[in-house]
Amino acid sequence: MAKDYYKILGVDKKASQDEIKSQYRKLARQYHPDLHPNDEAAANKFKEINEANEVLSDPQKRAQYDYELENPYASGQGGFGGGSGFGDFSSIFDMFTGGFGGSGSRKADTKGADRTIEISISFLDAAKGCTKEVNYSRKEPCAECKGTGAKDGTSFKVCEKCHGTGQIQYTTNAFIFQTVSTKTCPDCRGTGKKIIHKCSKCGGVGYSRSQTKLKFDIPAGADNKSYIKKRGMGDASPLGGEPGDLYVVINVEPHKFFKRKNYDLYLELPISYKTAVMGGKIAVPSIDETFMLDIPEGTQNGKVFAIRGKGIKSRMQVGTMYVTVFIEVPTKLSRAQKEMLTQYDTDLEIKQSSKMNAFKNDVQSLYGVNPYDKK
Repeated sequence: MAKDYYKILGVDKKASQDEIKSQYRKLARQYHPDLHPNDEAAANKFKEINEANEVLSDPQKRAQYDYELENPYASGQGGFGGGSGFGDFSSIFDMFTGGFGGSGSRKADTKGADRTIEISISFLDAAKGCTKEVNYSRKEPCAECKGTGAKDGTSFKVCEKCHGTGQIQYTTNAFIFQTVSTKTCPDCRGTGKKIIHKCSKCGGVGYSRSQTKLKFDIPAGADNKSYIKKRGMGDASPLGGEPGDLYVVINVEPHKFFKRKNYDLYLELPISYKTAVMGGKIAVPSIDETFMLDIPEGTQNGKVFAIRGKGIKSRMQVGTMYVTVFIEVPTKLSRAQKEMLTQYDTDLEIKQSSKMNAFKNDVQSLYGVNPYDKK
């Protein structure tokens, strides 16, 4: 049976190319080997995700793959790629391309490996944006041979095995079809040329490992586990091709009193009993400054105030700040304070208020007990 690449990526068979690309990036970040060192299961999953993306992100490959899913024995090999994964996948395509006189040629993938590093930044730096500098190790193109691996960058000859095409064709008879599968030349690794004299500095590999310093901007509104992609700042290609990309994963440290959901901020703010009863103005901290908030008379504990425009600001959106007030109750009172509070309670006739009275009646009817009876 062929692998279900749609299931591997977690997308519908009718998914658009943008949906496939978005889901691939999400899974690639989740299972990237740099985030799971020495984890064989994650490495295999990452390989499987890349295999699925390589097929589904190419319209022609995807069309032929869909055909093979619907006609699993059309090639006479028992399923897509003979059941051996994407490595043998080209044979089914060559039935319709190279098997009838076409070249069936493909370019070797020479892009370098992507790198992933993690950095930690403060809550306020993430909210307001900042500039950071990182040092990391990567494979950089050899300056001596310009990443080619050959002495002076020019010491090459045409590969004898593939005659400079970079590919080897294999012909197989299957039913009435003659299939021609095309694979990367093992001698030149798809470049079509072989090194005559290796570069003395890199030993012919085309790169050297070194420490790289990179400064970059983190935009306002960056969230936890978001990332920044720096094109070409990954590992150099072993074949002198395009370097890989660098993914900088951002870990945002928690704040002492701010919490965040998307671009909205949440703050719990203590107020005095006097302010809750009589009203007043209190200073509220925000991302950039403090501002004054009007507290109306009779504000209840747990009241939430929504202040638009005081959340996190990005280029696309401005959030709201939600301020929840809680009333500070003193834990120690002097005798004089207790007497004044008792007088205050008497003056307001709390025991005779409508809410208290209703509560007393409900309790007495259910349990036969007056909760305000003095013992």
